[in-house]
Amino acid sequence: MKKSSLFIIIIFISSCKEQKTKLRYLPDSNANINELTVVMPEKSWAGGLGKKTRELLETPYEGLPFNEPQFTLKYLSPKIFTGFARNSRSILWFVRDSLARFQLSEDLMAQPQTVAMVKGEDDDVQAYFFEENIDLFKAVLTEKERKEKSRRIKKSPNKDKDFQERFSISLIYPTAYKTVKDTTNFIWIQKEIPKGHMNLVAYSIPMSSLMGNIKKRIPEIRDSIGRNYIPGRLKGSYMITEKAYRPYYYKTRKEGRLTYLTKGTWEVANDFMAGPFINYMIKDTLKKRWMVIEGFVFAPASNKRDQMFELNTILESVVFE
Repeated sequence: MKKSSLFIIIIFISSCKEQKTKLRYLPDSNANINELTVVMPEKSWAGGLGKKTRELLETPYEGLPFNEPQFTLKYLSPKIFTGFARNSRSILWFVRDSLARFQLSEDLMAQPQTVAMVKGEDDDVQAYFFEENIDLFKAVLTEKERKEKSRRIKKSPNKDKDFQERFSISLIYPTAYKTVKDTTNFIWIQKEIPKGHMNLVAYSIPMSSLMGNIKKRIPEIRDSIGRNYIPGRLKGSYMITEKAYRPYYYKTRKEGRLTYLTKGTWEVANDFMAGPFINYMIKDTLKKRWMVIEGFVFAPASNKRDQMFELNTILESVVFE
């Protein structure tokens, strides 16, 4: 299909000012974090359209030691897409229509809710329009899931002021996290999970610490911190950056500050422990330091996507006092 063909993207916000004046009842939405309901005919799901949909949405979640899909897909036939099934928080709905388009709606049948409707005269047309808009859709979906996770965390936030008192920053995290270590320039909190734990650490380093090759210095700094503060189970063991997997490095901004974001895998020197981590090094010019916040998971023999998503949501909440 040529790009000169009809191509329409409509972003329809049902909660716009004009409609806010209209009172209507919307039930609460439901779904696990990063779960997406896909609605299309059974024949399409088993054919090319279903294959393309899975290919575009089940791409690996970045930074994990083993591939896990970015989104968990829950298929529904249009015949049973009624009643309670329409309360899913995130819905991808394929509809036969002579007017081809990709349409995003909010709070259409429940709240909060994101509904992406892909219309076209056949499966090929629908597949084309969905693929053309996949980046937009995934960006919107990821941001909505982050907000939902943040909303859930805020239901029972931890009241401790350790991060504020030590580093003049605040983080929003659940009460399930307990302090493991608290020193002059290092805080480590941990949440117990079945057969493992989730962790958050924070520390600061001098402004000169990141001079030179960033991709070399960041692992060196992590390894030094691990050697001094994060021991393994065995005597003489400590956390280091996994040597066999090359981390992902990004240059971004957080709170308007230059930030280096690193996603990768950690391991324990002289022991058999490993898992994923996400690390933010944020430049704090006022205090002449790099503020470092990191999350890492130890959960052998289990999926880690949702745990890392929680840690990243917490790290994203950082605010400099």
